Amino acid sequence: MTVTGRLTVESLTADPRQARKEQVIRYSLGVTALVSILISVLIIWSLFSEAWTFMVEVNWGSVWDIGWFPRRGIYDIKTLIVASFIVTGIAMIVATPLGLGAAIFLSEYARPGVRRTLKPILEILAGIPSVVLGFFALEWIAPNVVKTLFNGPAAGSLLASGIGVGVLIIPLVASISEDAMNAVPMSLREASSGLGARKMTTTVRVVIPAAISGLVASFILAVSRALGETMVVFLAGGASQTATYTDSALDGSLPMTAAMASLARGTDNVVGEGLTFQSLFFVGLVLFVMTFGLNIVANRFVQRVREQY
Repeated sequence: MTVTGRLTVESLTADPRQARKEQVIRYSLGVTALVSILISVLIIWSLFSEAWTFMVEVNWGSVWDIGWFPRRGIYDIKTLIVASFIVTGIAMIVATPLGLGAAIFLSEYARPGVRRTLKPILEILAGIPSVVLGFFALEWIAPNVVKTLFNGPAAGSLLASGIGVGVLIIPLVASISEDAMNAVPMSLREASSGLGARKMTTTVRVVIPAAISGLVASFILAVSRALGETMVVFLAGGASQTATYTDSALDGSLPMTAAMASLARGTDNVVGEGLTFQSLFFVGLVLFVMTFGLNIVANRFVQRVREQY
């Protein structure tokens, strides 16, 4: 609108049609936000209602037993939790140095042309379906890495699935860490160089501490991704539907996601002891509580150490 002459209140008033469009957009966005919240509430309610049935009716002695045999009424949750922790720990041992090293190179050492080339190539790994990495872990990592280097089984094991999950989350760690380090102001690097610090000293003592909140966020997100991964641990974990308790990475076992996938197999008519079906929701609730608590702790830590530039 072109305003000529004196500026008046009427000349600043928005076009009624434009105001109606803005109102429609505002209400539409509000509805989508409410629908997202409603879906989340329904998922949590569905999960908790069936899990509550399990917790009320189960014999709790069977929840801390010799292994996971849900069709026989033995629901040893520690077998699944320990297996999940082993896989996640191995995955982070693989992904943290490789992902962080790639991020440091891309952020601090690579020339702009090299960075523009290498980063998309690295992120291609994130587009590989997890079922493909599961077969890769079972058919190549298990016989060529686990068996050769660790004298483990040539078939599936927690170590093979942990390495496979680690490969899966490398791009996640690298991408978020690289973004966090790129957000550090160049003035901090220049000040460090002006004091005579070498490139590596600047990276280790200036850039990484300044980007620590973003780095921690990437690690926590990677842990959550590793805990929730299904297909790799389902194919390469070394167990089918049941598992006895083990704390050895060279044995086959069932992480929580693999236990749910192997028992459900795409149907709600899970055959077995009376609470077999409800046990799936109980395991899902335990996994939800773990990841939710992990994210709460991570958010508080990030808020405490975050630097404002």
